[in-house]
Amino acid sequence: MSEAWRQIGKARAGGILLIADHASAHVPDDLDLGIGPALLANHIAIDIGVAEVAALLVESGAVDAAILGGVSRLVVDCNREEDAPGVLPIASDGHAVPGNALDDAAREARLARFFRPYHAHIAGTIAAQRPAMILSLHSFTPSLAAHPDQARPWHVGVLYNEDDRLAAAAITALEAENMIVGDQLPYSGKLLNATMNRHAEANGIPYVGIEMRQDLVGDAAGQALFAGRLSRMCSKVALNLAE
Repeated sequence: MSEAWRQIGKARAGGILLIADHASAHVPDDLDLGIGPALLANHIAIDIGVAEVAALLVESGAVDAAILGGVSRLVVDCNREEDAPGVLPIASDGHAVPGNALDDAAREARLARFFRPYHAHIAGTIAAQRPAMILSLHSFTPSLAAHPDQARPWHVGVLYNEDDRLAAAAITALEAENMIVGDQLPYSGKLLNATMNRHAEANGIPYVGIEMRQDLVGDAAGQALFAGRLSRMCSKVALNLAE
C-alpha cells in the first residue's frame, strides 16, 4: 500500500488486471491546490463510481485485482505522459487549480511522490504476474460545464489505440446489455491512452478501455448494475481472447 496507489485483490498470471487512474479524490493534507473542497466531489477531481465498480468486480471474481490511483487527478493525472502539461492540471472544465502552478523543483517532487510510484507498482505487478488482459476503467460526465450544449448520449465508451484486439468483442458484449456504446467516444484512445500505451501496448498485453457515464454509476444500485454488465463483458471478451 502507498499514498500513490491502493490495490484490491491479488494479481494472477494469466488473469485480468483492472487499472483505474482516477479512482480517488484524495488530496494529502500537506498539499494546497487552492480550490474549494466541494470541487473534490466533482468530475474534475475524480472518476465518479470507478472505485466502487472496481471493488465489486474484484469481489465477484470477474477481475483478479484492481490497482487504483491513490490521489485526485488534480494532484497528478496519471493518465498522461510525464512531460505533458496536463499531468499537473492548472485548470479543468473552467475551474482554475492555482496550487498546480509549480516551479521545476516542486513539479519534480510531485511526480516523484505520486506519479512514478503509481506507474512503478503497475509495472512491477505486470512483470511478476503477467495478465492475459487489462481492463482500464474510467468514467465521464454526461456534459461538460464548459460545453453544456454538447450532451453525451453514450452509456459507455470503449477506448483503444493501436491494439484493437478486444475492442470489437467488448462493444458487441456491451451492446447486448442494451446500452448505447461509443466506439472511441466520448474520447478517443488514439489521443488519450497514456497508461494503456505504457503498460498494455508496450508489453503486448491485450486491453480494453472502458468509460462509464457518471450519472449511471452515481449510487450503489447503478454501480452494481454496471459491475454486472462489465463482468459479463469480461467473460465474453476473455472467451474471444482464448479462441
